[in-house]
Amino acid sequence: MFVLQICLTGLCIALFPLTYIWVKGDANKFRKLVWVTTFLTMDLVMFGGFTRLTDSGLGCPDWPGCYGTASPFVAHAAIHAAHALMPTGPVSMTKAWIEMLHRYFATAIGVLIVVQVVLAWAKRRQLQISPWWPTALLALICVQGAFGAWTVTLKLQPVIVTIHLLLGLAMLAMLGWLGARLTPAPADPQAAPWQGAAVFGLILLIVQIALGGWVSTNYAVLACSDFPTCNGMWVPPMDFSHGFHLWRQLGRTGDGEVLSQDALVAIHWLHRTFAFVVVPYIAWLAWKLRRYATLRAPATGLLAVIVIQFVTGLSNIVLQWPLAIAVAHNGGSAVLLLLLVMLNYRLSVARLGARCDATGYAPSRAR
Repeated sequence: MFVLQICLTGLCIALFPLTYIWVKGDANKFRKLVWVTTFLTMDLVMFGGFTRLTDSGLGCPDWPGCYGTASPFVAHAAIHAAHALMPTGPVSMTKAWIEMLHRYFATAIGVLIVVQVVLAWAKRRQLQISPWWPTALLALICVQGAFGAWTVTLKLQPVIVTIHLLLGLAMLAMLGWLGARLTPAPADPQAAPWQGAAVFGLILLIVQIALGGWVSTNYAVLACSDFPTCNGMWVPPMDFSHGFHLWRQLGRTGDGEVLSQDALVAIHWLHRTFAFVVVPYIAWLAWKLRRYATLRAPATGLLAVIVIQFVTGLSNIVLQWPLAIAVAHNGGSAVLLLLLVMLNYRLSVARLGARCDATGYAPSRAR
């Protein structure tokens, strides 16, 4: 019964953006729905980071409800009892609400994607896109929900939480590609040679996001307390074998021992060091792509965000991990991913345009 209540709560939340899309004077309602869902998914990724950073992932230690109920209001007695038993533990009324709000909003995103699937199949001739794309999104959010459940039931196991984060970003990337596909934009065939460089930049960013997720889920942000050195050394003592052993409990090695500081340093140091590859490369790529008028806006945005991302990452160390900056750093990675996906789409269209110029034929746009 409480599962139905949670679903109804998500439906009620989803009615607000759906109403906005319905009353908005946009002729292409499906495109508007995709972009609104993309924006809300990016917000959900940031809220997921906020949930993790406030240590609220176990605010409700069961799933999908909270102590077998649909709301912390109903579960207040159990929450207060758990908090009284362990005042510094993971359960409190505030943390329970943060966790449940995250689940409500995730359910609302699921409703919006279901609406996309229904519209895509019902109007597949008019929309000129494959309805299998929204269907794949629906499958992905189901898998994402499963990992959300395992995040709780496996007590924040780092590999599960990291995959949960990466799946959320994969969903954001798919929505961004679909939105770009539905939004007409001029393409400059002269920019086509940069597609390989943009794909490589996207791969670098994905690796860096995965490393950053591993830092966050292992709570290794402050393992290095200074910059540019790490604990006063350029190459401090590190334990990569235990730090990057994937299948283990939070704060433990694969053998169940307490995870050492050297392992946490290894996790942090690798993410920090790889940033000196990713940041200059993406900044260089964005600077080069600004020369093309059709790519100038997203390339300029990419350049600005990569600089901000570097500053917020550095500030997390210097200012000892303030919550607002940590959340902004999480959100910055989502924005970077979205911008790079959109640039890759435009460059793929430019490549098709260059092929058209070379052959004299107009190939159909990729579905």
